[in-house]
Amino acid sequence: MSVLSSHVLGEWVTPDAEGRPMSDAVTGEEIGRLATEGIDMAAVAGYGRRVGGPALRELSFHQRASLLKALAGYLREHREELYAVSARTGATTGDAKFDVDGGIGVLLAYASLGKRELPASGPWLDGDVVPLSKGGTFLAQHVYTPLQGVAVQVNAYNFPVWGPLEKLAPAFLAGVPSIIKPATPTAFLTAELARLIVASGLLPDGAVQFLAGSLTSSSGGDLFDHLTEQDLVSFTGSASTARRLRTHPVLSARAVRFTAEADSLNCSILGPDATPGTPEFDLYVGQLVTEMTVKAGQKCTAIRRAFVPAAQADAVVEAVREELAKVIVGDPVAEGVTMGALAGLEQREEVRRSLKSLMDGAEVVFGDPEQVEVTGADAQRGAFLSPVLLRGSPDSAAVHEVEAFGPVATVVPYASTGEVVELAARGQGSLAGSVVTADPEFAREVVLGTAPWHGRLLVLDRTDAKESTGHGSPMPQLVHGGPGRAGGGEEMGGLRGVAHHMQRSAVQGSPDMLSAITGRWVPGSARTVTDEHPFRKHLDDLRPGDTVVGGPRRVTEADVEHFAEFTGDTFYAHLDAEAAAANPFFGERVAHGYLVVSFAAGLFVDPAPGPVLANFGVDNLRFLTPVRFDDELTITLTAKQISPRASAAYGEVRWDAEVVNGDGAPVAKYDVLTLVAKRDA
Repeated sequence: MSVLSSHVLGEWVTPDAEGRPMSDAVTGEEIGRLATEGIDMAAVAGYGRRVGGPALRELSFHQRASLLKALAGYLREHREELYAVSARTGATTGDAKFDVDGGIGVLLAYASLGKRELPASGPWLDGDVVPLSKGGTFLAQHVYTPLQGVAVQVNAYNFPVWGPLEKLAPAFLAGVPSIIKPATPTAFLTAELARLIVASGLLPDGAVQFLAGSLTSSSGGDLFDHLTEQDLVSFTGSASTARRLRTHPVLSARAVRFTAEADSLNCSILGPDATPGTPEFDLYVGQLVTEMTVKAGQKCTAIRRAFVPAAQADAVVEAVREELAKVIVGDPVAEGVTMGALAGLEQREEVRRSLKSLMDGAEVVFGDPEQVEVTGADAQRGAFLSPVLLRGSPDSAAVHEVEAFGPVATVVPYASTGEVVELAARGQGSLAGSVVTADPEFAREVVLGTAPWHGRLLVLDRTDAKESTGHGSPMPQLVHGGPGRAGGGEEMGGLRGVAHHMQRSAVQGSPDMLSAITGRWVPGSARTVTDEHPFRKHLDDLRPGDTVVGGPRRVTEADVEHFAEFTGDTFYAHLDAEAAAANPFFGERVAHGYLVVSFAAGLFVDPAPGPVLANFGVDNLRFLTPVRFDDELTITLTAKQISPRASAAYGEVRWDAEVVNGDGAPVAKYDVLTLVAKRDA
């Protein structure tokens, strides 16, 4: 049989070795082999650092985001090819779409996140400047910079497309090259994904390498032997393997960043209010059956422990049995089949072994672990298994310790809210849990009680059911990972996933130095005031520090009374002298804060048409000192941050606005946000 090729050092390499076999999950026939013999692992890591890293770091966040979006579009055009190969992993069409489309969705989500939340140019700054001295000449700014290593991504067999893409996306957006290592049973599908990524020609050389086989090579040793403090390892798989990798001597000695997503005895909790006939009861049953059968239960977030009120246990078991009886197991391409095979015969045997352990404290109430009726395939040659529902005792140790990674769940009765919170915690840490209830008090007590043991919690009821993504469905905007047994990490989750691949450093210095380093004007650094109003400048010509000063303008009693009448804002502090005098903050009538901001706009706005297209918001507005009648206002407006949009004829400019009174005391501070045209647009 042919050996899968790896894509390393800028080319496809096919080892001359026997390799490890991969089998069709449906027919059991061998379809290829995996090997990395002869591949120099030190060279692979070095190529990523030397070629891929610099190429990625030359691009801005927005440019990298655009490439992720383009790659998502390319994969979407070729997803039918991935669907076709996916059938050989035992996946139904629905399973394949869940995996493939989910992975493409992750790329799009991170592309959007990069454009929306990260700077178009310059480094990523974390928070505002931190004053470190009274005189304002010594400040600090936290800055994120990409690690100058490689991200080694070890994937699980259950999501051979989504898994690699959910690791690749945040690493790529951060500017760190990836080395993708697939799991053996479904590596042929991840190899097809890698082939499409390379064929797209979209990503820089060295940005993504693919190792079709073990991380250990006869010529290059263990890839982990060659990792440094600038590298990362992201792992999805069993808790035992995670523990072994986490303690690798090189990872430990060099403090290589390691994150794991591991075994997880996820739970779903039915509230006492959700009795038969309520929408929540039906939602609970439907969700449990779905989690047992989608991907043949091979989801790291699938429900393993179904906690139900003791009074409803019989009803839940009967309702779930009725739905499971409708499931048709067989060849994913056969008509009518609703659940395919496990990823391989080894996986089926592992599930059967786990079931034997579970049955020490539970009884089978649906299904037969040893035999199943199969449509369109040979039940023995393919990795088929019946859905198996158990009913277990809450006191059973196995129920809370053993995970059967397949179409298996155990119904466990509970007697009180306090007990179910304790039972959930016995899983020792989970990726995801859910609470199905219409009772807000029950939901509050359970969520706050179980949250320390979970990465994510879904509260499902009749209100959110229609739009809910379901129990445990990974969302790239949210934490994906969990405490304790679940791996103790957060493998992705919006900006946190990006930041994981970067170093956060505190840069200390003078205002001018920080401004030069960050590309963002810092209070106290130099301003540039010229005869040309900054609003007359195109985006290309603006520079941080460009400033306009407007004023003074006197605020009169008549102004305040007119503003109150015109807007309807008749708050007593502006109109009632006696009441205002009794207010500890004012002592007398004062101007409206929004009147101050409005007058300030009139002092800095250049009215003629020009490069400034729109004011689209104000951030961080604070009123600092009350403005009294006859106070004179002056505003200083300074270009703070300039962010071109690569795909638009304009960019965003953030202006620092400071309004002071006649004594020089600040009365208001805020950021003005504008859209400014490029010169040649």
